Amino acid sequence: MLEVICAIIVDHLSSKVFVAQRGLSMKMPLKFEFPGGKMELGETPSECLVREIKEELNLSIVVLEELSPNIHSYPEFIIKLVPFICHIIGGEIVLKEHATYLWLVPADLLNLDWAEADIPILKNYLASL
Repeated sequence: MLEVICAIIVDHLSSKVFVAQRGLSMKMPLKFEFPGGKMELGETPSECLVREIKEELNLSIVVLEELSPNIHSYPEFIIKLVPFICHIIGGEIVLKEHATYLWLVPADLLNLDWAEADIPILKNYLASL
């Protein structure tokens, strides 16, 4: 099972949520997701997320709260997706892997074409508001 940590990045002033669209060269191209990545040996989930968001988006974040994970079976692999609520504390967005990004109010998030493993994460987040 592939364990992936993802960031639900919330703007604390507007309450808008950051979402990223997967690039054409990525698996599940052009699907929307909460950005993140795989943990490296010896990393905690929080350390992984801080590193991945810096690498992928050039942003510094603070990790605030862990939400319930989702286990999803894709045809070629099984993923355990572990989400964390985060805030940006520095940096300017530079997309290194993703096609584009959006800041959306929570009510608009369900209108996107999401990667399947992210959908229960999204629904759980929205239910917690």
